[in-house]
Parts: sequence; C-alpha cells; structure tokens
Amino acid sequence: MQLGQLLEGINIISTSGKLEGEVSSLCYSADKCKEGSLFVAVAGLKHDGHDFIQEAIARGTRYIVHEKDLSFTSRITAIKVADTRRVLGLLAGNYFLHPSSGLCLIGVTGTSGKTTVTYFLEAILKTAGFSCGVLGTVNYRYHNKIFPAPNTTPESYEMQKILREMADQGITHVVTEVSSHALDLKRVDDCDFDLGIFTNLTPEHLDYHPNMEAYFQAKKRFFSEVLPQSKKNHPQKMVVNNDDSWGRRILTEVDLPALSYGLGADCFVKALNYESTLAGIGAEIRIGGRKIDITSRLIGRFNLYNILAAAAVASILGVNPAAIKEGIEGLSCVPGRLEKVDAPADFYVFVDYAHKPDALNQVLQNLTELKKKNIITVFGCGGNRDRSKRPLMGETAVIYSDLTIVTSDNPRLEDPAAIIREIEAGIDQRRIKKLEVDQLEMPGGLHSYTIIPDRKKAIETAIGMARTADIVLIAGKGHEDYQILGTKKVPFDDRVVAANALKRRA
Repeated sequence: MQLGQLLEGINIISTSGKLEGEVSSLCYSADKCKEGSLFVAVAGLKHDGHDFIQEAIARGTRYIVHEKDLSFTSRITAIKVADTRRVLGLLAGNYFLHPSSGLCLIGVTGTSGKTTVTYFLEAILKTAGFSCGVLGTVNYRYHNKIFPAPNTTPESYEMQKILREMADQGITHVVTEVSSHALDLKRVDDCDFDLGIFTNLTPEHLDYHPNMEAYFQAKKRFFSEVLPQSKKNHPQKMVVNNDDSWGRRILTEVDLPALSYGLGADCFVKALNYESTLAGIGAEIRIGGRKIDITSRLIGRFNLYNILAAAAVASILGVNPAAIKEGIEGLSCVPGRLEKVDAPADFYVFVDYAHKPDALNQVLQNLTELKKKNIITVFGCGGNRDRSKRPLMGETAVIYSDLTIVTSDNPRLEDPAAIIREIEAGIDQRRIKKLEVDQLEMPGGLHSYTIIPDRKKAIETAIGMARTADIVLIAGKGHEDYQILGTKKVPFDDRVVAANALKRRA
C-alpha cells in the first residue's frame, strides 16, 4: 500500500523524509517488522514502543510513526503525531480497507454476561441463516476456525486484521465483547458498529480504573462516542439492561435509539414468567407485542438476563421468533460459565469463571436458591490484580457456601499464601469456623472454611467430600486451560481435574 493512502485522515504534527513510497507491512511490534515496514511506536502499559525503534529500523523499517521528539537518519521517513495509540487504529483501518463497513458489527460491554450473550447471539444468528463470527474472552472464531484470545478485545491492528479475514471469508455478522480496557485504549474506535449491548456494571478492574465512576465512563464511551461515530447509514441502537442502575444512567445520559431489557414492568424486552432449576430455565419472553416461550439448559437468573439481551438484539436485526427460540434452546453450555462437569455422580459439579465479588455473589445466590443440600465452593484470587476484591470474595463465599475451600488461582508473581491471607481477611472468624484439612467434615448447618493452596488437591477434596444432591462450585478460572505460576503458563483445566476426580471416586 502506498504511504499516502495509508496516512489518509491522519493528523500529522511534523515529518522528516519523503512522504511517499510503498509500505510492505504495518507493525507495532518491532520483531514483526521487515524491509519496507511502517512501525508505530506505541507506549504500552509495560513497554514503550519508542524504545524499540532502532530494532525496527535494523529489521528494515523505512517509516516510523512516533509521538516523542526524536531525530532520524535521512533514509527514514518519520511522522510525528499526538497519539500513536489512536493513530494505530486509524492506520489499521486504512491498511485493511475498513472491513467493518461491510459487516453487521455488534458490541457487547458490561462487567458480567458478555461472553454468554455472544454465545446466545451466535446461536440465534446461525439458526437464522447468517454467517457469524465472534471475538471474546474464550476465543476468536468463525467458520469452525478457532483462535486463542490473548485479550477479550483485540488490539486495534488485530481487530481490523481479523475483521478483514472474516469479511473476505463471507462472514456477515460479527459479535464482539468490548472490554473497558479496549475502550480506554481506543482499540475499537475505528470500527463501524451497528448495535451495542450493555449488560451491567459491578466492581472490577479497579487495579486499572481509579474508581467505579472512571470504570463506568470507560464503558459509557462505547455508547456516547464509538457508536455515534459509526459511518453506517442507519441509526445505531443501544440494548441496555434497565434493571441495572448504571444501565439506567446510560439510557438517561446517552442520546441514541435504545431498547431496554430486564424483569421490570417498564422494559421493552422482558420475561413475563420464568422458572429456574438445576435443569435449566423456562420463561415466557415478551418482545414488544410478541411472546416467545423458551427453555434453556443454562441455569441461573443471571442467564435469563443474558437471554433477554440476545433476544432484544435479534429482534432489532429482524430475526423471526422461531429462530430466536431455536437458537436459545440449541445452546447447551458456555465454556466455563456454570459449566456442568458430566461424570457418574449423584451430586452436581459446576465450573464457573466468577473471579470478582459480584460474579461470585450472583452464582452462589442462584445456586443457593436451587440447592437441596450443601454447597461446597472452591475458589482463589489471581495475583498481580485488584487486591481490594480478595476479602470481598472471601466474605461472599463463606456466606453462601456450607463449606468453602480457599485455594490458589493464577498467583503470577505473588506469593499464593499472601493472596490467601488477604482473602481470609474478609471472613468473619467469630461466625465462620476454620477447619484443618485433616479435620474436614460437612458442617451440618454451620458455615466453615479451610485452606488448601494446591488447586488440584482442593478440587479433589471437594469432590471427595460431596454427598447426594450436594453442589460443588469450582470458581475463578472457568474456561482457562492453564495456571499462571510466576511468568509461566502450565497446563491446568478445572473441568479436566474435576472430571478425573469424579471418575476416580466412581
């Protein structure tokens, strides 16, 4: 691509060298550069691309986009801009010829429920006959191709690249999770969205955002800035959870066509009647003046909200009620989201991604409503992440669980024992009995907890103790098939460990 074409729409502060020539590739990682590349020096959270400019040049880069005052040799074309991160998205859009302009692009944001909503929407859209791609926490996928997801929302370059691949492969609809990090770092600013969904907002990522208001403003940006600047020639719409207080703020503060969903009487899409059991959900959904009777194998009232969100979007896209019903009912599970571990046993084992206080609270509240006997919860907290949530999760777990086993999660560079101590700080030692591992027994009506730092042993202990009709919840890692110890990822899948433990017990 010619340099002039690539720089179209870029606000340039100053240049050195000739603003002409063929660009062989666009890079923001120096090790990806080659002869004739254009390298964008982006200041990241851990590393600054400006520190790698010489490496990029040594690999053959001819063009440098930077934001710091630097000098270059005459053979390099240097382009200074105000914000290289923002410009990376603009350049990527130009380089990949704006793929989102030819796709129906749907963004899902909020704290919880994003992944499940994308799975429901994918199922509905495929049932309706559309070719659908998904970008999210579990993976990126389309046409039975599955790619690992390093980020919930790809960096702006990867975002444009994979959207181009999808468009070229005949994909018509793309559903993407949009994280607060992605919004704050402007990864999706150059995507032309058709619709946006807001699920809810609860405390999360407060190691990145200074407070809840800042977290909310990052999410709100999707509706107040990203959606309105879409170049699609029809009004972009919001689908918003009206039962969430932050959702009501978006409906009040953002001037875009909106559809509300929830259980409240004033919601456009709502459940008139519903029943939730350990076998799933049954509900009568009203969308405007139409009613749809659905059943789902997913459990929990929070999944009813996810169903409503997906149904609302499908109705805007003109999907007929029969396809909405069939898509919802055809989704048997979402990886790591209250995913049932199947094995010969007369009790239940679920693996869930709940790694923040509200998510754990929602899961345990729902299981408490459905339980017949005891709940045994195994969970830990990740290292080098928001420390303030650790005592809150400890408090939540012991309130709803008959027995809580505190263990390790992804400790990363932290001492697992130190993380566990911070979880324990939220447990009321006057009311909750701490048991030693060699004294473990079901509490008989009294809540108790123990500590087993080895996650595998903790899971095996929980399954070994469970009795008829008990529920074992293994929380925190969900779909992850690894554990991060130090800087290394080692194979570890809660679902596999639990299934093996169940088989040995049988």
